[in-house]
Amino acid sequence: MTDSAAQQPPVLTFEGKRYDLNALPDDLKELVRGMQVADAQLRMHEDTLRVLAVGRQSMAMQLNERLKEVTPLPD
Repeated sequence: MTDSAAQQPPVLTFEGKRYDLNALPDDLKELVRGMQVADAQLRMHEDTLRVLAVGRQSMAMQLNERLKEVTPLPD
């Protein structure tokens, strides 16, 4: 990181507009932090859902393989 980049104020980009984060009132900064936490939680839960889906798919494949050994009920 260059010295000029290190001195740039943090910028909030929201709905196509840019704002100097340091110039925002404290209550808006708190809202921004809350949204960042919410975004992080959403990403974490989306990752968890992907892991669960892969695990479920694996169990379905195992079930399918094991059920080949069992005679199904007649239709």
